[in-house]
Amino acid sequence: MSKKQFAKSIDEFPQTLGAITKGKRRINPSLSLRIGERLDIDESYFSILQTYYDIEQEKRKQRKNLHPDLSKIRPVVFWDTDIDKIDWIKYKPSIITRVFERGNEQEKQEITRFYGKEDVSAVLKQNKNLLTS
Repeated sequence: MSKKQFAKSIDEFPQTLGAITKGKRRINPSLSLRIGERLDIDESYFSILQTYYDIEQEKRKQRKNLHPDLSKIRPVVFWDTDIDKIDWIKYKPSIITRVFERGNEQEKQEITRFYGKEDVSAVLKQNKNLLTS
C-alpha cells in the first residue's frame, strides 16, 4: 500500500504523513488513534513513539550547548567535520581519541578539563598506544 493510499484509508492528507516522516510535524493523539486502529496496533503506540522522539530532540538540543572551549581547539583537528556541529557528549570516546592522536598539548588539556581526567583515562586505557603520547 502506498503512502497516499494509507493516508486516504485513515482520512489524512498524504502531505501530513510526509511531513511526519521527515520530522517536520508531530503525530497528534487523533492521528495516533487512527493509525493504530488501521494497523491493528495499540492506540497509544504512535503517541508514545512521538513522546520518545520529542525527548530525544530535547536532549540533542541541550547537548548542543555542552562543548569544550572551542577557542582552544584548532578546527584542523576535526578536518572531516564541522567543529560547530559536533555532539561532544555522544561522540566522547572518538573525540578524546582524535585529540590525543592529533592534538597539541593545549587541546589535550582542554579535552581533559571538559571530560574530566577519569573519563579521559578510561578512553585512553582502551587505546593503550595513546597513553605514551
